[in-house]
Amino acid sequence: MIGYLTGTLIHKGDKYVLIDVSGVGYKVFVSTETINSVVEDRTVSMWTHLVVREDVLDLYGFLSEQELDFFKLLIGVSGIGPKGALGIMNIASVQTLASAISAGDLSYLTKVSGVGKKSAEKIVLELRDKVGLIFGVGEYSQFDREDMDVIEALKSLGYRERESREALKQLPLTLKGTSQKISEALKLLGTK
Repeated sequence: MIGYLTGTLIHKGDKYVLIDVSGVGYKVFVSTETINSVVEDRTVSMWTHLVVREDVLDLYGFLSEQELDFFKLLIGVSGIGPKGALGIMNIASVQTLASAISAGDLSYLTKVSGVGKKSAEKIVLELRDKVGLIFGVGEYSQFDREDMDVIEALKSLGYRERESREALKQLPLTLKGTSQKISEALKLLGTK
């Protein structure tokens, strides 16, 4: 099994990257955040998970072992495949998703195409205790509530949820308070 790769990033696609490891190109499916954070022609290292099926071998890559652990938890839920798990991980950070699952908040999960209310409930039911133990999360922190408020405010101003989340990820961690975060996010969105 391929558990870790280090090589030169030679291509970025919409949902995957190609990594040259000693002359062999590995196609690795990754999250949008990973695609945005890696640079072509540079060395990249990834934790990987190999999915073996009758007709395909798919490799999924993660920049941290924590992301890999969360991915494995998600695909352990019946009805959630690797592409669905990656789709869930595209929504927010692992810590935020773990907090949402621990708190029983279905809203994050149902925003993923293919994850309905029943699947989201199943994820929460099966993973609530596990994410609390593994990722050390309990109820939502104030930070998580502020982020949700910022996203909702930006959506009410006409921005799409995806671009609102991307702007939020780019904000400095030193910003405190919903109004400060909204103001800075608007500045970022205005420059695009």
